[in-house]
Amino acid sequence: MSEKKRHTVALAGNPNVGKTVVFNALTGARQRMGNWPGVTVEKKTGIFRYRDEEFEVVDLPGAYSLSPYSLDEKIARAYIVEEKPEVVVDVVNAASLERNLYLTVQLLETGANVVVALNMMDEAEKKGLKIDVERLSRLLHVPVVPMVATRGEGVEALKEAIYEEMRHHEVHRHMTVGYGDVAEECIVELEKRIEKCPPLRDYNRRWVAIKLMENDTIMVGKAKASGCDSLLKKAEQLRELLKKETGTDPEIFLADKRYEFIDRVMDEVVHGGTEAWTFSDMLDEVFTHKIFGVPVFLLFMWAAFQFTFGVAAPFVDAIDIFFSWLSEIAANSISNPAVSSLVADGIISGVGSVIIFLPNIFLLFFVLSLLEDSGYLARAAFVMDRFMYRIGLQGKSFVPLLFGFGCNVPAIMATRTIEGEKDRIITILITPLMSCSARLPVYILFASAFFIGYEGTVIFSMYIMGILLAVLMALLLRRFVLRGKPAPLIIEMPPYRMPSLKSSVMRMWVNGSLFLKKAGTVIFGGVVIVWFLSTYPGGPGSDIETSYIAVLGKILQPLFAPMGWDWKAVAALMFGFVAKEIVVGAYGAFYGISGAEETNTSLQTALSSSFTPVGAYAYMAFVLTYVPCLPTIAAIRTETNSWKWALFAVAYLLSLAYILALVITFVGNLIFHAGVGVEL
Repeated sequence: MSEKKRHTVALAGNPNVGKTVVFNALTGARQRMGNWPGVTVEKKTGIFRYRDEEFEVVDLPGAYSLSPYSLDEKIARAYIVEEKPEVVVDVVNAASLERNLYLTVQLLETGANVVVALNMMDEAEKKGLKIDVERLSRLLHVPVVPMVATRGEGVEALKEAIYEEMRHHEVHRHMTVGYGDVAEECIVELEKRIEKCPPLRDYNRRWVAIKLMENDTIMVGKAKASGCDSLLKKAEQLRELLKKETGTDPEIFLADKRYEFIDRVMDEVVHGGTEAWTFSDMLDEVFTHKIFGVPVFLLFMWAAFQFTFGVAAPFVDAIDIFFSWLSEIAANSISNPAVSSLVADGIISGVGSVIIFLPNIFLLFFVLSLLEDSGYLARAAFVMDRFMYRIGLQGKSFVPLLFGFGCNVPAIMATRTIEGEKDRIITILITPLMSCSARLPVYILFASAFFIGYEGTVIFSMYIMGILLAVLMALLLRRFVLRGKPAPLIIEMPPYRMPSLKSSVMRMWVNGSLFLKKAGTVIFGGVVIVWFLSTYPGGPGSDIETSYIAVLGKILQPLFAPMGWDWKAVAALMFGFVAKEIVVGAYGAFYGISGAEETNTSLQTALSSSFTPVGAYAYMAFVLTYVPCLPTIAAIRTETNSWKWALFAVAYLLSLAYILALVITFVGNLIFHAGVGVEL
């Protein structure tokens, strides 16, 4: 091979077969994250070198088959048959070989150059299974590499198999499933006619014929677009013939024949095994129990939540102190007031507002990775699926929503575990309704000022209100915006296993650094804009009453007159657009309470002259619901790969907040003035 080039390797496999661990073992830290063109599903690529050759590994979405039923399956299939990678590595769970081989057979039928990575050999041994790897390789006509990827076993052998397959793929001969005399005659007849349809000749012709016999929507669409009407007419006739001869729908008949082939392979290559209860079975009796499963799940999530945000707290405080110190140094060191304010209050504070999220984000992805690799996250999705389905979502949506109580940004990023595109977008859109920790200072300030003795109950009501609104909006979005039923939760329960620390740390780093790179620029720009609006036209040190933000607040104040809010309340909400904590800081600045503690008595006294208890509660509800902070909007933009959904989130949440505050004000005042005996 005289000409050097980068070779392409696709990594395929069912969900929960250790594909991510294999990907990390092959590529190490040389990874890139992005989205597949035109969709929100994450795309991971990485590089490894072997024998002076460079290989780019593309991690395909997990799929149970190459039938076009889900977005993941469409992406995986399109890449394999359209992009034609030089090698396809099919990662297979050795402990569930029979179920995994269905995808293997479909990959081989595409004509791809396949290497089977027989992963989790240790789990197969625990079940007492003995797999004849050489016999399996001969039956499939492909290299089969036994692996325990979590321990690094078989990684070098896999690289060698990829290298050899890349070198000799032109003479590679695949196995074929025998579909019986009638079906084979139909397939051969269609293969001949495919010769007369040039656009379809670029694919493996036997595979195209099989897809047409299955009435595959994508392949039928390609044939229609190519003007191959006679081919489609013949395929329809042959499907009717096969159905008449077998009494079964062709798609089901061909699938049954694949399973018959797999059964024969299993009989020849797999021996032993035991039906005795395993440790996983005993744990599942509790973790997936219809009564105990939910409390156990909530306990795990509570512990994960406490760890993520408890452990992050000192790091967040340290970062906050560092940037406050750095801002003070800049302010004292730069003589020009305008430049000093820009650097200290704009640039440094802007960077700090990005960096301060990183401990939570890194730890969140670390915890999620540990839970996923351990096998528990699949159980959690299963346990919550019934309830989530009733509100138009699936079980996997519950985990990001729960983490939204800590911070909406990493919670939105955690929706990457949700396969269905519509399910994922709905989850992203309702996640901002979860009361993140940034809203808590606002709740504490207003509850302490207006609801003395009932502070805890009032604050708790904000969390319950957010949950109820999220349920309502999920139902409405599913009914009117993203119509259709939630994607059915098809999930294989992986065995419980010790997570790979290396893999979890690597995944944490890749996801965390992605947030820093993509969302950081948006946040940085937004903070600088807010600095400018609150500083000019008067300049640094001028009266905020003359600033652009004050002018804008006074212009918008009439819109909020029905709630009884003044311009300062409106302007503080605009500052909250950057980060909800700034709402409290803005009030401190408005009332000239320099360096006030967020719940300072002076600030509470000042607020009492601007709000009634009803207005204060409506204001809290507005803060709960209205425009997400800049980092959240940036996360929505990044995760949906579309400004459309980010702007939609802003519009619907702002409208919902206004309506909610108006209703609370009207009903609250009605009760108050009616004198129903409620002391507000």
